[in-house]
Amino acid sequence: MTAEVTRPRGLIAEDEPLMAERLRRMLADVWPELDLVCIAQNGEEAIAFHAATPVDVMFLDIRMPGRTGLEVASLVLPGPQVVFTTAYDEHAIAAFDAGAIDYLLKPVVSDRLARAVERLRPRLAAPAATADGEIERLMKTLTQALVPAACRAPAFLTWLRCSLGSTMRLVKVADVVYFESDSKYTRVVTTTGEGLVRIPIRDLLSGLDPAVFWQVHRATIVNIEAIDRVVRDSPERLRIDLKGRDEHLTVSRAYLHLFRRD
Repeated sequence: MTAEVTRPRGLIAEDEPLMAERLRRMLADVWPELDLVCIAQNGEEAIAFHAATPVDVMFLDIRMPGRTGLEVASLVLPGPQVVFTTAYDEHAIAAFDAGAIDYLLKPVVSDRLARAVERLRPRLAAPAATADGEIERLMKTLTQALVPAACRAPAFLTWLRCSLGSTMRLVKVADVVYFESDSKYTRVVTTTGEGLVRIPIRDLLSGLDPAVFWQVHRATIVNIEAIDRVVRDSPERLRIDLKGRDEHLTVSRAYLHLFRRD
């Protein structure tokens, strides 16, 4: 008689619903055997769920209202494996050098998530106590490096990995003129060229500085510093002319208020 294989149980704690849903879909693709039993909207929900029905893996947003991901981890460890999601690139790289707990930079991409899953699988089979000392040291480093960052203004994307055919290049976000939805990809147009990122435009928007990048259509985000002028084509439609470029962008009715004169 074959013994039944127990599926690992997972939990996501993320206060941005679009980010949580995107991570859920990606996990279903790269880790189909994971039983994702809870999507918590904050740290308190995550703690309460785990206390009632313990999980094996937690994907915790570091910066959440109420209890942060760090506080959740400090209360549940040792026990479940933990992966943090964070926008704090430079801090996370330094803090996670120890490697006992993984991290994912927002917006999460499939290949990086797949690598995190490969690291998690063998750890789920090992006794939790073997990593206790390393986890304790790492938590101390994380608390020092990341909590102060969470008290500052939100960190926004500064670089994007864009592809064009078989070529990949790093694009500075400040150089982007506009983003345009292209099926499951987003077209990234800069002053010197363009490329594609495999991130839906709605997810990309949450990582951009709203003081610089405005969504002007459900399929378009524009760098306001690249706008030359805005022309009214009709009572319910505006046209954006860009500096030094021939193409025009349409402002849909839902976003006319951005250009309304008070």
